[in-house]
Amino acid sequence: MLRSPFFYFIILLFLFSCEEKKTVNLKTEAIRKEALFRRSKAIENFDKQNFNTSFYQFNKSKALYEILKDSANISYALIKIAEIHQRNGDYYGSKELATEALLFSKEEGGDNTGSMYNLLGIADKELSLYDDAIYYYKLAAEQYKDPLFKQAPIQNIATVYIHQKKYGKAIPILDSLLQSLSSESLKKRATPDDKSTLIDNLGYAYFKNGMEDKGFHLMTEGLNIRIDRQDTYGSIESYLHLADYYSKKNVKKSDENALLAYKVATDINSIDERLEALQILISNDNSPNTNKYIQQFFTLNDSIIKVRNNFKNKSAKIKYDAKKEKDENEKLRLEKAENQLSLQKAKYLRIVFVIVFVFLVILIAILIRYYKNKNKAIEFKSSYDTETRISKKIHDELANDVFQVIAFAESQPLAVENTKENLLQKLDDIYGRVRGISKENNKIETGKDFTKSIKEMLSAYNTVERNIIATNLESVNWEEVDEIKKITIGRVLQELMVNMKKHSKASLVVIKFDSDQKSILINYTDNGIGCEKTKISKNGLQNMEHRIQTVKGTIEFETEPQNGFKAKITIPK
Repeated sequence: MLRSPFFYFIILLFLFSCEEKKTVNLKTEAIRKEALFRRSKAIENFDKQNFNTSFYQFNKSKALYEILKDSANISYALIKIAEIHQRNGDYYGSKELATEALLFSKEEGGDNTGSMYNLLGIADKELSLYDDAIYYYKLAAEQYKDPLFKQAPIQNIATVYIHQKKYGKAIPILDSLLQSLSSESLKKRATPDDKSTLIDNLGYAYFKNGMEDKGFHLMTEGLNIRIDRQDTYGSIESYLHLADYYSKKNVKKSDENALLAYKVATDINSIDERLEALQILISNDNSPNTNKYIQQFFTLNDSIIKVRNNFKNKSAKIKYDAKKEKDENEKLRLEKAENQLSLQKAKYLRIVFVIVFVFLVILIAILIRYYKNKNKAIEFKSSYDTETRISKKIHDELANDVFQVIAFAESQPLAVENTKENLLQKLDDIYGRVRGISKENNKIETGKDFTKSIKEMLSAYNTVERNIIATNLESVNWEEVDEIKKITIGRVLQELMVNMKKHSKASLVVIKFDSDQKSILINYTDNGIGCEKTKISKNGLQNMEHRIQTVKGTIEFETEPQNGFKAKITIPK
């Protein structure tokens, strides 16, 4: 199997560093006590829903457990941080952390993998990646030997089917789970809350599947159990389901249930459920307070967006501070490390630099060749511009820097600690630029994951200050679209994003997809600074025209200074 040149380079640096470092004895017991204290504080604040403080303390405990190489507690801290991200609406961040936690859990043979898979399933469900959510829920269920623990992920699968309107699949799952609660093995251990949740979801599935009387009876039974049990949070879901049931039968009763859900959700500060209740009230439009509900909805929605953005900012700062502190601690531990590099090692490094550069040039040349063969339908002008851009990046951003690093290594005393750190920093900068070039020219997925890859590409340009919104992407039947046109669409969208990031200064970008019998329609709009039409070529947008023309499509630009930028793309099916 062919390895990246950087793989061998990193291995070589690792071997050198192993010779240079001496083991530094730390006060392990003191670190362990501090880690346990931070972990306890984190759990305490998590239970009180003080998520910012909990996040900070979990992050501190994780850093300390990393020093101790305690995989079990690292995994636990990561999964709790992932849950905090999820509760603050950052589902991509939650997935990233849960995946990292899963790796540590497998490393130490932990038994928390079921909850981690379940967390990944929840994140994908909230991102409307329903097939992926079902996949993770099934993995979660497989991890549990106890049939009672299996109930939660299996019930989550049924919930996803309800979201997909596949009620015929959800009903037998929920019915089977409900019957199993009556078995001897689970009857004494299952709680009334377990039963009420199943009854309510089963009733809702029956109602949505056309069996309204049966569904109503079960939803009412579930609500009564929850009221008797004083299950405040669970009652919200029951009221929302009944509000949906009555919306086409008795709008007044629908409003009553929606208002009950809103009141309970307000009492326990459950904002998502408050928004759902307001949506039903607004949709019913059966009250003189409708305008008030609309205003409350927008106020709440803006508030939760602000809170979640603030959380992202704070979590990013906490991560940055933790990394900075970790780096500083690393320097302290290495103060007594051996700081001698022989001339022979310096020679080896120079050789490695040359090999890395040669391998890099060969690799990029192969990528360029592959790109040309894969997209024969793209005209010479577009291919030439792409090659020129990559070549210029190699020359301007990599070649000179590599030779400067070689000269630096030859002329500076590498035994000096600061010189060695400067050398590693320069190498890290070069590596980052190589990854940047690779990311800008990576492969466009054209199979069943095409829409997923487009979403992920667009979401990469989301920031706290900039919001990317893509609508109706799934409304297009992409199976009818050939591979070359998908590649063209992916590249053009990527170039629009790069152009927007470099020139537009936009805070909002909306990309709307549509189709008719003959064409695919894509409308791009941003609220950036715009430009003169005569300067479009300077922003590199002419390259998009060449791409679109090769598939017999059209692209029209509409832009003026300070009035944003619009592009209308039409591609024949």
